[in-house]
Parts: sequence; C-alpha cells; structure tokens
Amino acid sequence: MARQSRFVLPGHPQHIIQRGNNRNVIFIAKEDYQFYLEKLRDGCEKYSCHIHAYVLMTNHVHLLLTPHTENGIGKLMQYIGRFYVQYFNRKYQRTGTLWEGRYKATLIDSEQYLLTCYRYIELNPVRAGMVSQPGDYSWSSFACNAMGKLDIVITPHDLYLHLGKDHVTMQKAYAELFDNELCEKTLSEIRQATNKSWLLGSDKFCESIKPLINRQMQPKLRGGDHMSKKDEGSCHGNQSNRV
Repeated sequence: MARQSRFVLPGHPQHIIQRGNNRNVIFIAKEDYQFYLEKLRDGCEKYSCHIHAYVLMTNHVHLLLTPHTENGIGKLMQYIGRFYVQYFNRKYQRTGTLWEGRYKATLIDSEQYLLTCYRYIELNPVRAGMVSQPGDYSWSSFACNAMGKLDIVITPHDLYLHLGKDHVTMQKAYAELFDNELCEKTLSEIRQATNKSWLLGSDKFCESIKPLINRQMQPKLRGGDHMSKKDEGSCHGNQSNRV
C-alpha cells in the first residue's frame, strides 16, 4: 500500500512523533537529551521552524512546531536524525538505524486544537507514570511555557501569546489549563490523527484548506460514526472552552 503523503502548509502548526526502532530507548544519559535539544535548536534556525512545545521521552519524541517553508519539517528531521544517530551510535558503540521508520505528523487546526496539543505533549510523562506533575519532568517545554524558565528552543505561538497581557499572566493562564485532564476521546483523536497522518481539526477548518491539499484529509465515516459525530461537542466543546 502506498504511504500517505504528508500535509505541508507553511505557517500551520504540526504535531510530530518520532520513535526509537522497535520502541528501544533513544535517550540514556543527561547529555543525550542536551545534544538532541542543541540540534533541534540549530535545525530550527537553519530550516525556519518554530518549536512551541516538546517532550523527550526515553524512547520517543513529541514536537509541536510551525514550519515556515514547504520542506522545513522534512529538512529539520533529517538534520536532527543525521547528527543524533551519529552521536548516539558513537557514544554507545552501536551501528544501524535508531529510528522506527518515518516520523509521524499531523496538521493542526490552531483555533480548536493547538493548546490542547500543547497539553497532550507536556502531559506525556504524567500519563506514562514517570512523574506526578508535568513540572517535575526535566525534558519538556512545560517549565518554559508554564513557569517562565528560559528555553532557547521555544518560540511561543500567537495563541499562547494571547493568553495574557505579559509573560507572567500568560504563564499563569497556561498553567491553569492543566487543572483539567484531557478526556480519552481527545487523546484518541490526537493519537489517531498523528499516527495516520490525518488532519486534526474541525469540519470548517478541513473545508478551508481542502483546495490546498490533494489527498484525503480524514478517515471516512462508517455507519456508526455518523451518530458519534453528533456527540463530539460533549468533549470538543469542553476542551476548546478550557484552552
């Protein structure tokens, strides 16, 4: 089966996942995380991408970023992959691939899903049972976005900047978003859209960009899905109100 082409729209954020081969670890020591972040920063500068949120888990990475060129994400991920695999293989005396195939990506409807995706990413260590609070995990953007810690990797998205009149009120408003858990329906939708390279957005957003993309954007509805579509507001409405 031919693999799906990716959505590439400069100026629109995307959620990226890249996993270790066979779910094996890709970070072992503190220096590994630091080296990856250095290359992430360098690659973003080189290929015109802005990182809004990230988390480096032991065997995979989540990124929320906006590319500003059509090939920005692809070039960025190639750049990181090339340097990090060389570093990791040399340090741990191994050979061969480190990544599990191509990275996964989904184009995001900023108005409805962007801040939800911020939370999805930064709550990963909590869902994995590694920490009890997102601020307890060292290798994510939460400390920057919610607590004001300097992170040269991060460029705030415009929607984040509209959370408050200054950095203190932005951070406070952002941290308050984490008082509410993401419902299972939203978690499932983000996972499915990213893993299947579907669009993550409202019907209105889908229609607005349909002329720009020459491929199917969402899974086709099956018999029972027509009824479930009517119920989406019970989750989406609450989530969008909170974010």
